[in-house]
Amino acid sequence: MSPRKADPNARPVLVDIAARLLAEQGPRALSARRIAAEAGTSTMAVYTHFGGMSGLVREIVHEGFARLQRHMTRVARTGDPVADMALLGRAYRHNATANPHLYAVMFGASTLAGFSLSEDDRQHGRYTLAAVVECAARCMAVGRFRPGDPELVAHEMWTATHGLVTLELGHYLIQPWDADRCFEAQLVGLMVSAGDTLSTATDSVLASARRLPVVVGV
Repeated sequence: MSPRKADPNARPVLVDIAARLLAEQGPRALSARRIAAEAGTSTMAVYTHFGGMSGLVREIVHEGFARLQRHMTRVARTGDPVADMALLGRAYRHNATANPHLYAVMFGASTLAGFSLSEDDRQHGRYTLAAVVECAARCMAVGRFRPGDPELVAHEMWTATHGLVTLELGHYLIQPWDADRCFEAQLVGLMVSAGDTLSTATDSVLASARRLPVVVGV
């Protein structure tokens, strides 16, 4: 009798359930038994697919960044690189609000269910910044951003957007300074701080909003 094969469809389900439990109830909720019960499978599935809980937590981090990358790669290059940059920011925010459970784990506590993320784990998702670096270089090349280091600009865009998104997910941004209003102002401000003019930055940010449905898959 041949050994029973693991169900490949169970892997993403287990990742989603584990990430949600961590975000909503904290590390104490994370156990192979609890995850398996919610997935309608056996605890052995966790060990079959991930080798144990440490492997599952690592997979949660990787899956979160993979979803972010899929959103970022939907941002097509156009003749307006500043609009492209703004749309990358919109893609980042949409991914976070669409996957808050994964986002919380990607950038959350240092220890999860007794498993400490290594430096490699923490830096795993840095590849998602490549599109932002490339876009910053294009903005400089056409004279919309002042000459400088595209990687530094990409980090400035990332840290600012991450900060706003974190506040949004924590429900700190309320009327009249709600997340949407703050985000639109932030996008324009970031482009101006990088060297663009207020007028052209405003136009490009508005143009990026009209392209958002393509990025979010609508």
